[in-house]
Amino acid sequence: MDASESSAPPPAAALKPVHPAVEPLSYLLGTWRGQGEGGFPTINSFNYGEELQFSHPGNKPVIAYSQKTWKLSSGEPMHAESGYWRPKPDGTLEVVIAQSTGLVEVQKGTYNGEEKVVKLHSKLVGNASKVREITRVFKLVNEELVYTVEMATSLNSLQPHLKASLTKL
Repeated sequence: MDASESSAPPPAAALKPVHPAVEPLSYLLGTWRGQGEGGFPTINSFNYGEELQFSHPGNKPVIAYSQKTWKLSSGEPMHAESGYWRPKPDGTLEVVIAQSTGLVEVQKGTYNGEEKVVKLHSKLVGNASKVREITRVFKLVNEELVYTVEMATSLNSLQPHLKASLTKL
C-alpha cells in the first residue's frame, strides 16, 4: 500500500470545512471552560463551573451549542442547555435553546466578526411560568470568552443574572 492508499482519515479540516455563513463566528468553535457567578433578587448569589461547546457540521449554516454547569465545591451538576445558532450573512443571528429545566428560548440578535461580539434578545421564552425576557451578550476579550445574561421575570425588570469568563481548551 502506498501513501495514496492510506486508510487514515483525512485531516479534520478536510472533513469539516466551515460554511461561509459560519466563518465570522468560527472563533467560537471548540470547547470553552471556566467559572461564573450568578444572582437575582429572588435567589441567593452563587458561583459555578461551566463548559460551553460550539460545533459545526461544515455543510450547513449552523452552529450546535451546548452548555453545562456544576457547583464548584462538589462538582454536582447544576444546569444544562443545548440548541442551535444560525448566523445570517447580514450580521443577524437566530438562536434556539432548550434548557434542562424545560424552558425554551427563541432569540434573535446580531454578531460582529471583527469585534467578536454576539448580542441576543429573546423573542419567545416558552414553558416558563415566571421568566419573561432573556438577553445574552458574548464577547471575546484577550482570548477569553466572557458573557453576561440578563433576565426579567413577572416580578422583576430586566437585570443581571449570570456572568462568566471561559478559556478555550
